[in-house]
Amino acid sequence: MAAELLCLGEPMWELNQQSRTADGRPLYLEGHGGDASNAAIAAARAGASVGFLGGIGQDRPGDSFMALWQEEGVDTATVLRSADAPTGLYIVTHGAKGHEFTYYRSGSASARYRPEDLPEDAIRAARILHLTGISLAISSSACDAALRAAAIAREAGVQVSVDTNLRLRLWPLARATAITHAAIAMADIALPSYDDATHLTGLDDPDAIADFYLKLCPLVLLKLGKEGSIVATREGRTRIPGRVVEAVDATGAGDTFAGNVLARLLAGDGPEEAARYANAAAALATTGYGAVAPMPRRDEVLAFLKQG
Repeated sequence: MAAELLCLGEPMWELNQQSRTADGRPLYLEGHGGDASNAAIAAARAGASVGFLGGIGQDRPGDSFMALWQEEGVDTATVLRSADAPTGLYIVTHGAKGHEFTYYRSGSASARYRPEDLPEDAIRAARILHLTGISLAISSSACDAALRAAAIAREAGVQVSVDTNLRLRLWPLARATAITHAAIAMADIALPSYDDATHLTGLDDPDAIADFYLKLCPLVLLKLGKEGSIVATREGRTRIPGRVVEAVDATGAGDTFAGNVLARLLAGDGPEEAARYANAAAALATTGYGAVAPMPRRDEVLAFLKQG
């Protein structure tokens, strides 16, 4: 059966410095990253029918992603594996200034992904196609593929979701603004974060940001971090307060919100109910380290919500 939610994006293999040997050599923990992959796993843990869409290498990191997705219940039928392009990599080191990230994504299988690589039948069979700003930024061909995927979805009556996930190291702000907003204008669901939106719109008032995006898209879910979220439609809006937890690491919290809110919309929740659920899931995701490991499953979120 075709996946109801397809997440298109860039998986990245993570090497995270943990400690050093006695002679000073760093030791690294292997892991998985990438916003669309994180969102797909979050949605699967929430009970959604999810597939991943994009390219990875025929290498050990790629094998590890395939195993992870299959373990998590994410359909891999629409994953394109490349024999001549690697899976992207990032390295996390820790110094006096905190976490430092070094990325190796140029020429990766994700960056080489093209419109002609898209599985059009699978996109047409989905209910939601989820895109992110990183896919739009990593290369011209990946950007073209993401926009073409959105066009295919719209032609088929499939909803499109766009998470801004702005990374200014990848592209100039002017280009990021033009392309991200063009993608959101093709979308049914916009998922900007407050920090991204202040750069992309030049606005700092959350309600003004919501108004801006409502001109492009009929449903805006503005992520406010620990302050919660705003659910805005052209008929009205509601601020959903954040949930109080003992947070230790916010890595992947926004992706957790995105995956969970889309899962609950697919399950039939209204936008406000879906956002309340996603707020709780995102809060729980900050109580552990890393992007994937602390993402909660449905029973954990429901138990947390019952606490009031």
